[in-house]
Amino acid sequence: MNFEYFIARKVARAGQWSFSRLIIRIAVIAVALSVAVMIVSTALITGFKREISSKIFGFWGHIHITDPDINRSLLEIYPISKQQPFYPSLDTLRKVTYIETRDIWGYEWEREKDTKGGIHHIQVYAIKPGIIKSKKEIEGIILKGVGSDFDWQFMQRFIQKGRPIELSDTTASQEILISQQTADRLKVDVGDRFIIHFVERGEQVRRRFTVSGIYKTGLEEYDRKFALVDIRQVQQILGWKPDEVSGFEVFIDDIDDLQILNEYIYFEQLPTDLYAETIRDKFPEIFEWLELQNINEVVILALMVIVAIINMVTALLILILERTNMIGMLKAMGSTNWSIRKIFLYYAGYIILVGLFWGNLIGIGLCLMQDRFELIKLDEANYYLSVAPIDLQFSALLLINAGTLLITLSFLVIPSYLVTRISPVKAIRFK
Repeated sequence: MNFEYFIARKVARAGQWSFSRLIIRIAVIAVALSVAVMIVSTALITGFKREISSKIFGFWGHIHITDPDINRSLLEIYPISKQQPFYPSLDTLRKVTYIETRDIWGYEWEREKDTKGGIHHIQVYAIKPGIIKSKKEIEGIILKGVGSDFDWQFMQRFIQKGRPIELSDTTASQEILISQQTADRLKVDVGDRFIIHFVERGEQVRRRFTVSGIYKTGLEEYDRKFALVDIRQVQQILGWKPDEVSGFEVFIDDIDDLQILNEYIYFEQLPTDLYAETIRDKFPEIFEWLELQNINEVVILALMVIVAIINMVTALLILILERTNMIGMLKAMGSTNWSIRKIFLYYAGYIILVGLFWGNLIGIGLCLMQDRFELIKLDEANYYLSVAPIDLQFSALLLINAGTLLITLSFLVIPSYLVTRISPVKAIRFK
């Protein structure tokens, strides 16, 4: 058996009945709380970013295919033909093989790699801004026209009242799906009617719509502006042909493939008169704000690791001073300084592992409770979510535990140097 590990086990068991047990318990509690806070904060931030991103992608898709002149705005209206070689067959794409290039110490290294997924769905859309006039209020709105290929799976989750609009094969539906925010401002409900006014080619155009349903995504900017209607209504208002649309929305299987698939679509699938752009590029300010949350995560992790290190350094120094006589005897029997230091590092490792156990138990437990019972509520107007989301990932848990153990033990090597300052003669004399 490892000599240092054997002595460390004996010391740990003896420590349970010595005065140092209070210090050990404080160190265990400090490590446990630090790990629990790291687990909860990482799960919350990851969940927050995932939920906001999924809402944005779910509402607009991952990639837009449009006329090149409107690639920076959703409100400029230029029609493109729906009759394209990639539509609707693009959603049969399951993976793309590409060359990944990495720069390692000044040398470029290339390898062939496949995307994690492919294209999940492609659908057409058309947009037109207008003004809603009800019996009591006037409100600006942007109509998003959708067709029979629209995937209602995302929107179905957010419909609070009523149902999605019904699209017939013969005539354009006069139904409209509005947000809860719009319904509250206009004081309308499911089944109510109102008129939307448009200006097209210098003339005023009016359309009457019936509210089929009311949705609420929590994305205030989108909920305030957009309503869903039959795409044929938008085409008629704009004077477009039945096969003319504003663009195509592309949904992908895995977000990690976003840039690769966007480039593949643009260079390999599109004709020269069309342009492909990711929603990240279209709305950079939203995703930049989400990326800023990474700074908060790093700050929290760093602070918690520092707390664990400070408490463990204090505990280790006290343990070394308490065991001065034992250190003197081991030195007298021929043990080296490094051998004795390893005893205390093993002991410290044991304390950290106990702290990690309780920290994981508390942290994961709190996350599961929040995920199951939704205890923490949020102001949806400010955070875009009504409940604090949780996203526990095994890789994150592994990194937190391994990182805390390795970083804390590395910092304990320096205070363990105190062992070399203890003289065996003086230590045994004052036993």
